[in-house]
Amino acid sequence: MAYTKIRLLNNGKKAFSLLIDELKITMSEAQRLIDKKRLFCNGILVKNKNEILDGVVELIKYESNAKGVIIAYENEDFAVLEKPSGVLSHPNGRHCQYSLNDEILALWGEKACVAHRLDKETSGLIVVAKNRNSQIVLKELFAKKCVEKSYLALVYGEIKQDEFSINLPLSLENDYKEFKNKMRVDLNGKEAFSKFKIVEYLKNFNATLLKCMPKTGRQHQLRVHLYHFGNKILGDTLYGLQKRQVEDILDKKIDEKERLIITGAKRLCLHAQSLKFKFKGREFKIKSNIDAKSEFISSLA
Repeated sequence: MAYTKIRLLNNGKKAFSLLIDELKITMSEAQRLIDKKRLFCNGILVKNKNEILDGVVELIKYESNAKGVIIAYENEDFAVLEKPSGVLSHPNGRHCQYSLNDEILALWGEKACVAHRLDKETSGLIVVAKNRNSQIVLKELFAKKCVEKSYLALVYGEIKQDEFSINLPLSLENDYKEFKNKMRVDLNGKEAFSKFKIVEYLKNFNATLLKCMPKTGRQHQLRVHLYHFGNKILGDTLYGLQKRQVEDILDKKIDEKERLIITGAKRLCLHAQSLKFKFKGREFKIKSNIDAKSEFISSLA
């Protein structure tokens, strides 16, 4: 996402007062700009809303670099987008060139934001709140596990059980501190429970297509559970690889062909397929219209 710096009038006011006066916004909106690390004075990030600004005051303004995105569902309060694999849900810094936020900004402006996140490599349905009120409600629904989610995953090998579940707690992987989001099975970790159902065994690829239903919302839950079960998700760039391989992938030192050899696919074969939740007294059942199976298969060669 591209950005520009806007010069604000320096009048010796507190940070929040300057933003309110200059931008004609509310106190809460000013606080959000500061929390989002948008305000600088003399090139130094302003962290405190009560800081007196003395010098060159600049505000970072993001500009969308929209490429187009599929809208699976939309109403006045929220929308559900089809996030492609390889796209960040939210920018991971000012130097991020593109994320789903570019599309959200172009479609609904700065007040809209994602209500939850999907891993960069995971494709599929993601909910976008269009305003502050719906953001509060939707984020709470996800936090309280009131959203029923299902995924499609293509995994190594043939699984004989039609249905099975994995109930193994997870925690952060201490041995991989460089990869801050890597998880591991840990009996002293936080509860993680997943259910699985076989959709189809693809004999030509020796791979099984699974419907995955996480009952808790731990980071990388499905990826870790399936790897621990012995049927890792094809295309996984973190679990089941050597540390050097993970580093090479993250540093973009390998091309698609090498990734295919190392991980079994050119992308992570995991897709957020459906969402079910209640909002304002109405039940919503939203299903992805993307042919995930075909996309998975095309990434195997």
